[in-house]
Amino acid sequence: MDRKAYRIGIDVGGTFTKAVLIDNATHDVVGRYSVLTTHADSRGVAKGVVDVFRNVLERSRVDPKDVIFLAHSTTQATNALLEGDVAPVGVIGMASRVEALLARGQSNIREIELAPGRFLRPAHRFVTTSALSPNSALAAVQELQAEGARVVVATSAFGVDDHSGEEAVRDAAVGAGVPATCGHEISKLYGLTTRTRTAVINASILPKMIDTASMTEASVREAGIQAPLMIMRGDGGVMDIQEMRRRPAMTMLSGPAASVAGALMHLRVSDGIYFEVGGTSTNIGVIRNGRPTVKYARVGGHETYVSSLDVRVIGIAGGSMVRARDGKLVDVGPRSAHIAGLPYAAFADPAVFVDAEVELFQPKSDDPDDYVSIRVADGTRYAITNTCAANVLGYVKPGLHAYGNPESARRALAPLAALLGCPIEEAARQILDRATGKAVPIVEQLIAEYGLDRDQAVLVGEGGGAGALIPFTAERMKLAHTISKDAEVISSIGVALALVRESVERVIPNPQPDDLKAIKREAFDAVVRLGAAAENVEVTIEVNPHTQRVRATAMGASEMRARTRTSAVDEAEAKAIGARSMGLPVEAVRVAAETDRMRVIQGTITEKYWKILTRRRHPVRAVDLDGVIRVQRADAKVSRAEARHGLDSLKAIWEEATIYNGDSVIVPDMFIIVGAQVLDLTGVVALDQALAVARTELEGLSPDAGVVFIAVAGTRR
Repeated sequence: MDRKAYRIGIDVGGTFTKAVLIDNATHDVVGRYSVLTTHADSRGVAKGVVDVFRNVLERSRVDPKDVIFLAHSTTQATNALLEGDVAPVGVIGMASRVEALLARGQSNIREIELAPGRFLRPAHRFVTTSALSPNSALAAVQELQAEGARVVVATSAFGVDDHSGEEAVRDAAVGAGVPATCGHEISKLYGLTTRTRTAVINASILPKMIDTASMTEASVREAGIQAPLMIMRGDGGVMDIQEMRRRPAMTMLSGPAASVAGALMHLRVSDGIYFEVGGTSTNIGVIRNGRPTVKYARVGGHETYVSSLDVRVIGIAGGSMVRARDGKLVDVGPRSAHIAGLPYAAFADPAVFVDAEVELFQPKSDDPDDYVSIRVADGTRYAITNTCAANVLGYVKPGLHAYGNPESARRALAPLAALLGCPIEEAARQILDRATGKAVPIVEQLIAEYGLDRDQAVLVGEGGGAGALIPFTAERMKLAHTISKDAEVISSIGVALALVRESVERVIPNPQPDDLKAIKREAFDAVVRLGAAAENVEVTIEVNPHTQRVRATAMGASEMRARTRTSAVDEAEAKAIGARSMGLPVEAVRVAAETDRMRVIQGTITEKYWKILTRRRHPVRAVDLDGVIRVQRADAKVSRAEARHGLDSLKAIWEEATIYNGDSVIVPDMFIIVGAQVLDLTGVVALDQALAVARTELEGLSPDAGVVFIAVAGTRR
């Protein structure tokens, strides 16, 4: 009998470090353990990481040799920057004599405010490339050392094209025992100032992150685990520990990224708005086409070239406390019961609330004094939170982490309701109305910004506090919602199941077919080098005609991740999945096209507008053999062709879906399905570019292999 294989995912949060042990074949959670995050330990957060993986193995009685994958998120990069706990950085800028005047200023990075009163102030030297030699490079390094620099950044004008100068300076620094970062290693984008600033931020956390990585890796190996040690990136993928030692800044915001990975891999979400609801704050973001939306992170108000999730953070969560003044509810949050050190009323014994009274208080010295607590007979105070209100109104169902004792919550709210002059249920509703009122505008903004169809804007609840906010928000906005199984450890699950990811970006004016083919291949090769299995890597291309930036993003499962499919959904099951997603009876949908590993289900919906007129739309759902919806659109055109005719079919459906409106042309969003892979061309704005990308996918196929095209008309200008 084959031995079982397991994966470990560890999420390092601000309060808790949580580990899950996952069966590699079924993806079931078979063990979990948590400890308080070890910020104050001499070994930093590495101590907590080691403690949880050792304990989860021991308690589950799993042999470390059976662990084939171990990964963790980390708050260390983000916290180091927020707290100003960074190493002094020295920058050596370079350029030819012609470019020297401009490059000298652009490479001299001004102070970066990391937190109030905490600044990163890089030292600076400049060398013309004609004067660059091993001796001059070493002299510049030593001068920076004399000013206190512990890490060096080598940055050159047009270093993305010719990085020999940067590498020469790095060699000199490393030879002198000083860690160094090259600008071209961090980003291949032009823009010397932003590229250098990103490299400075990366360098400032390099020593701390290297120490943590070395400590964690040594402990993992001591425990007998030989599997790759991976680190969560802020853009939703993972990278190996060697890459983290080189580019630690990529781990910024890896906490929220972990929860999104959980939604993508565990829930198999294709499109939706995710809420990671903790005790104090909530992260809100978008999953689009089965991928999280990504942007460049900002540090101290400055743009960087570090890709991270587009996350909106609000100070409302499961533990947010109520504020009241002059007999009225005035706010909910931002202080939470966790910060105030008070227990939630919903988790107390109902009997304690006999003769309970409202007592207003000030959680911190600089807070207003109108936060509500409930004092009971023995002097203990309890917090009234969103979780308490949701329990009163029945929005939190048994089995959810936020489910407490509804009767306790009712009794605790009774004195507050008396203060407000309303029934208990009305007081609870006021609390949730006030709290979710801070989330609704953000959800509406994200729907508009990312062009989500409202019938697909599912709210995905994650985190222990999800039950307190998500059902009420969804009801208020008339949107569908789901709460993750194991929501309280979804981030750890996401770390365990995350894909290896890498992005390659270039500034390419008017990119030609060969340019797109080359950058696609570069991204593919990069992610394979990081540990992805070549056969399941998918690469997407985005072309921004305004900034002239081309981005290729490759994602793939690690070599160890291969999951054996015990059964594949048949046509009837695929239709049922598609119909359920569209809200249609199964007899109202059909298989519009298919490959050997994917079926595209399409329905017809007739809608009224202006009360008397009707229109039809044709929603589609592309369902793979695992039953996962890989593409979903409210209205689209579908066609199928053999590979030998693929390019002609692409031209035809592209033209059919293109809208000509006066002087403007609105091109379609296009998806190409080859086998089980979905080629997303939503970032491609010209037909010749789409043909170039498609050609690279079709070249290796059998001439009679089936290829499916999905076109969504009128989505971009």
